Order: sequence, then structure tokens, then C-alpha cells
Amino acid sequence: MTLVFNVSDYLIENAESLAVEIVEGVLHKMKLEIPEWEKEQAITMYIEFMGFLGKSLIDDKEGVPEDLIVWSKKNGEREASSGGRISEIIVRYPPTRDIFTEILTRISLEFGLSIKETAFIIKRINAMLDISLNETVFAFERLTDKIMDETQREMAELSAPIVPVKDGIAVLPLIGAIDSYRATYILEKVVPQIAELQVNHLIADFSGILTIDIEIARYLYQIENVLRLLGINTIVTGLRPELAQTVVNGGIDMSSIKTFAHVKQALESVK
Repeated sequence: MTLVFNVSDYLIENAESLAVEIVEGVLHKMKLEIPEWEKEQAITMYIEFMGFLGKSLIDDKEGVPEDLIVWSKKNGEREASSGGRISEIIVRYPPTRDIFTEILTRISLEFGLSIKETAFIIKRINAMLDISLNETVFAFERLTDKIMDETQREMAELSAPIVPVKDGIAVLPLIGAIDSYRATYILEKVVPQIAELQVNHLIADFSGILTIDIEIARYLYQIENVLRLLGINTIVTGLRPELAQTVVNGGIDMSSIKTFAHVKQALESVK
């Protein structure tokens, strides 16, 4: 292993020049241009990478440098926050492996390493890059899921506004597609707001709803039951024939609920 230790010393002493070679090599191989700040970040990370690799060969300890984990997570989060695709990052890993292999093969030949010793070093590099790739994807998915949840919540808030129109009367215009998330949001967030307004009549306007399935129809019927228990009379408007058919097919009895074609008709019916 003496020759491997010599390579280890070389990697530590030449970490900066090797890091620059790696970054420049990958960019050239991919014919890719990136901002200077991003390039500097990559070089700084690979300096740490090469130094860590060199020390790990001496200590015979596996693992990855903390800077690699941080850098990988930032890459994934940056793509997610900008609305990019994770493939933009993933495609850089194969050419990165190629450049590492080329550099380590050259160094191994210079120091007279055996094929087995060279393969050992390259295997360790690939293990580190695999961890980096995983951390990048995980960070991308975590932030993407968070952004989607926030967007879904904001859309739910915007698509189910409560509009007081007269004393004791409010309109709940339902807009877009109603899914289980929005139905749950209405039940848990909107219904309490309606109760706080102390209204006697709520006009639920379905004219902005394009489609509805049986499961969601049952959910909305449950919401009407809750409002009734709170002493609030629910009136449905804008329920198109195809939507009404879905409700009927679901075995939901809406005979006790007043329905009108338009909000205006519903307002006129309330004394």
C-alpha cells in the first residue's frame, strides 16, 4: 500500500490544481457554461473532495466530506426553487465520473499502482459521488414537495373565498377542480370561518367547477351536514346537469338542499 500512500500525499498536496482540472474537464466535456460563482463553488468543493479522498486512503476510512453534502443539497434545492429539473444536475455526474477516472488512471500510471489499487481508489470515488447524487435528488424532492404543498394551500385559499353579500348571507364560490385536499381544506378551514361570520344562509356556487367525482361529492355533502348542525342553511347554485348526475349516481340525497341555477335566484329566495 506504500504506492497508494504516495498517491494519497499527491492528492492532498495538489488538491487545488486537480479540482480546477476536474471542473474545467467536466464543463469542456459537456460543452457547458455556468456562472463564475457556481464554478468557484464547485472548485472549492472539489478541493475539499480531493483532500478528503487523500486522507481517507491513508486512514482507510470511508465516508464523504461535509462540504460535498452541503454542495449537493444546495444544487438540488437551487434547481427546485428555480423550477428547474433534477435532470439538469444528474446529467453532470457521468462526465464527472469519466474525468475522475481519467485523472486517477493517469496518476496511478505515474506512481506505478496496480490495476487492483487503481480500481480501489476509483471505487471509493464513485461511492462518494453516489452519495452526492443521492443527497442532490433528496434535497430536490424535499423542497419540491414543500413548494407543491405551499402552492396547493395557497390555491385552496384563493379558490374558496367567503363573500358576505347581505346580513346573514354569504356566498362561497367554488372555482377549478375540487380534490380531496381542497375538500378537506374547506371542511377544516373554511367552515369555521363561515361559523365566525354568524351567517344564517350560505350559497355554495358550483358554476366554476368543471368536474367532480363521487368521493368529493360525498365530502361536500358532509360539509353541508356540518353547516346544518351549526344552524346554517346551505343553498347550492350553478350545479350543472353532469355534476348533478354524479351526485345522484353516488347515492347522495340532496332533496333537502335548495338548488338554483344562479346566485341571483338564490338571493331572491332568501327572505
